[in-house]
Amino acid sequence: MNDENSAQTIQYDRIADAINYIHQNFREQPSLEQIATAVHVSPIHFQKQFKQWVGVSPKKFLQYISVEHAKSVLHQHSLTGAVYDTGLSSPSRLHDLFIQIEGMTPAEYKNQGQNLVIHYQFSATPFGEIIIASTHKGVCWMAFESDQNFALLELQQAFPKATFIAQSDQFQQDALGIFSQDQSLAQIKLHLKGTAFQLKVWASLLKIPMGQLSTYGNIAQQIQQPTASRAVGTAIGRNPIAFLIPCHRVIRATGIMGEYRWGASRKTAIIGWEGVKTHESIT
Repeated sequence: MNDENSAQTIQYDRIADAINYIHQNFREQPSLEQIATAVHVSPIHFQKQFKQWVGVSPKKFLQYISVEHAKSVLHQHSLTGAVYDTGLSSPSRLHDLFIQIEGMTPAEYKNQGQNLVIHYQFSATPFGEIIIASTHKGVCWMAFESDQNFALLELQQAFPKATFIAQSDQFQQDALGIFSQDQSLAQIKLHLKGTAFQLKVWASLLKIPMGQLSTYGNIAQQIQQPTASRAVGTAIGRNPIAFLIPCHRVIRATGIMGEYRWGASRKTAIIGWEGVKTHESIT
């Protein structure tokens, strides 16, 4: 990892620690000075870094990461039988995306990526370093991971018989544009390796609009398998496309954020960031 990436990782770790602190102490409404002290940095420096990574001040972000915020969002949408549209009515840029999802053929799935050529690259995002990979049909993998060697190993284990080339392509660039506040994407194409049930769950996640949350039970209702909440949770945990397939928008019915494949603090950060962006777009 080069010096620039290393510095970005250190900064993200600091912001993640701050987010954890805010999440654990939101009831006391900690001041900027208290949060900065908790992560061992000056208030002025911390304010600048936090806004650079998250897009808003710590004070404003605090409003969007509490459990009460999660509950209020859920309160607007029934916990049973909620029907989310594809986002066409939302002002958010994310809702303008037409996300095309294509599962690998049974033969591709069985062959573990044999005859597939997979391009990959590493990139910095507001929520830490990622690895993103794509086939000739679309993005097949996106994961948060600061250790590039480990990130590549995970990708190779997911497609043990594929050929890997360190190379950027248009599919990847389109997907990375989702982190840009100004870029509007016409289409993102996904090429996913999963069972029929997993693909169904992941497709349902794409229907949760930015700034809104759902529950495992809701997703089970959406795919018409209301008793399959546990299996839905397992499928969500195996989502191979971080952020783009928004498994971070699924929380427990009690309003608790719950676990996340790429870290609970990162999940909290993303939910808060999306809440802020959605709020800003309608005010």
